[in-house]
Amino acid sequence: MRRRGRPAGRPRRTRTAAAAALAAALLLTGCAQSVDPIERLGKRAAQGARPPSATAGAAHRRWGLDAPLAAPPSHPARPLGARRTDASPLPVVDHVDTTDRVVFLTYDDGAERDPRFADMVRELRLPVSLFLTDTVAGPGYGRFARLRAVGATIENHTLDHPALPGLPYAGQRAEICGQRDKLGSRFGVRPRLLRPPRGAYDATTLRAAADCGVSAVVLWRAAVGSGGIVYRGGPRHLAPGDIVLVGPGRDAGPGLAERTARLLRRAQSQGLTVARLEDYLA
Repeated sequence: MRRRGRPAGRPRRTRTAAAAALAAALLLTGCAQSVDPIERLGKRAAQGARPPSATAGAAHRRWGLDAPLAAPPSHPARPLGARRTDASPLPVVDHVDTTDRVVFLTYDDGAERDPRFADMVRELRLPVSLFLTDTVAGPGYGRFARLRAVGATIENHTLDHPALPGLPYAGQRAEICGQRDKLGSRFGVRPRLLRPPRGAYDATTLRAAADCGVSAVVLWRAAVGSGGIVYRGGPRHLAPGDIVLVGPGRDAGPGLAERTARLLRRAQSQGLTVARLEDYLA
């Protein structure tokens, strides 16, 4: 019995041979579809789909750097003792005494507002420390979680950002311990470094901080703003061990990512690289 639509006596392999010939012709003319799923996306899309290592070497150029950042020492030269600004047993530091040619990048609330900053931290593998206030950063904790996922460390900047000097012990302890507990609940790790709001503290602050498990109070020796770098004492240039505060860029100046890029260029020109503050103060 014959099937409808096929002439009697026509061999089935004739159609099979014709299909094979057509496929061969398509391959010769370049019309055949690639079996590589990345190549099927097209050249431009394929470039974006390649593993990150294929373009990692260009990351520094995307951020305006002449060369990749040097890796920090794998075994940090820990200081004999962080420089203290007073005689308190709890160190108050704006600089770390180390022979390593490194500086430390720190940020307060607002780092999450520049969407390019997380990309910069990820692509350059920047070891940065973020000091967060709950009432300011709390609505953006999800974005800070993204920064933490790409390498940032979360630290304490109090619950409500009050001026701490003059507050009673109970009030200061509530501000410091309260934010420690908030961050611990949100991120799973309780911070051990504290930056008091506006860098202001008194003896009560240090006592309350110590009772809240703080290991060091962190200030800054250099601050990056719209007008460039402002130094607080010491040499008028970056020095090994400097703790740097990079402002969030709320004014009309460049954004946070661009301020950071300018700082990185300055550091590189002086033979410095960036290290994780916690590796030197833990």
